[in-house]
Amino acid sequence: MKKPVLFGIIFVLVILAVIVYSTMNLAKYRVEVCMAFNGHSQCRTASADTEEHALHTATSNACATIASGVTDSIACEHANPQSVRWLKQ
Repeated sequence: MKKPVLFGIIFVLVILAVIVYSTMNLAKYRVEVCMAFNGHSQCRTASADTEEHALHTATSNACATIASGVTDSIACEHANPQSVRWLKQ
């Protein structure tokens, strides 16, 4: 096998290893957030590297399924959650 091909294969394997390693170790926090908006409710779970990011992501995901349009989505995301349950801290 020629050197450029070997270096290419090694490079791809290193990149894949970095991606796998980073995705497995970043999620230090996991939370389930339940939101209610316009008579609908939805719960979603999210994982992230910080508490704030996990909470925001779970809230956004829950609101995405029960709010329609930008204005409703923003209003839903600024509403208080029905419940917040930390699964991992």
